[in-house]
Amino acid sequence: MSAKFVAALSVAAVLGWSGSVFAAGSKEAGQAKAAACAACHGADGNSVNPEWPNLAGQHASYITAQYKHFRNGTRQNVLMSPMGALLTDPDLDDVAAYFAAQTLRPMGETDAAKLTLGQNLYRAGNPANGVAACSGCHGPAGAGNPGAAYPRIGGQYGAYLAAQLRAYKAGTRTTSPNQIMQTIAGKLSEEEIDAVASYLQGMR
Repeated sequence: MSAKFVAALSVAAVLGWSGSVFAAGSKEAGQAKAAACAACHGADGNSVNPEWPNLAGQHASYITAQYKHFRNGTRQNVLMSPMGALLTDPDLDDVAAYFAAQTLRPMGETDAAKLTLGQNLYRAGNPANGVAACSGCHGPAGAGNPGAAYPRIGGQYGAYLAAQLRAYKAGTRTTSPNQIMQTIAGKLSEEEIDAVASYLQGMR
């Protein structure tokens, strides 16, 4: 991993998200407004489908940023893209605050056969091919960094995480600050993607 890339990670961690670190909306108002999200993400943000992410306990800054990406077309999804026009900015702040205040209830476990590789990648990366440790941005417990809008990924569905890593790797998702995720995912093998996603799914 080059010194230039390490510097980019450090700068992104400090400056990555220009919005408020804290939820700007009302979680009480957001509960009713989140009804349209419940079909896929669950009434309390805990999804029952591993292809759809849990939003419970996710940082409001990240939820807000990603919704706006869907709204303006910089992130594409057959289900979410049409939803991008439903919420005004004040409504979005309320919905994000509501989901951020909910408790994540992880449902998956780590595949034992993928534990060692996934754990090593998350904690230490892969110096041989310049893959940085995931924990450097997402924290030792996968809690993320709300100030930089780095998402909470610990306890998230492995199928969803693997799909997003593959999207970054393929260049079909480009919403990461300073192209950090595109760079990292581009160096991961298919085996490594599945392993680290499985490891994160079982993280508590």
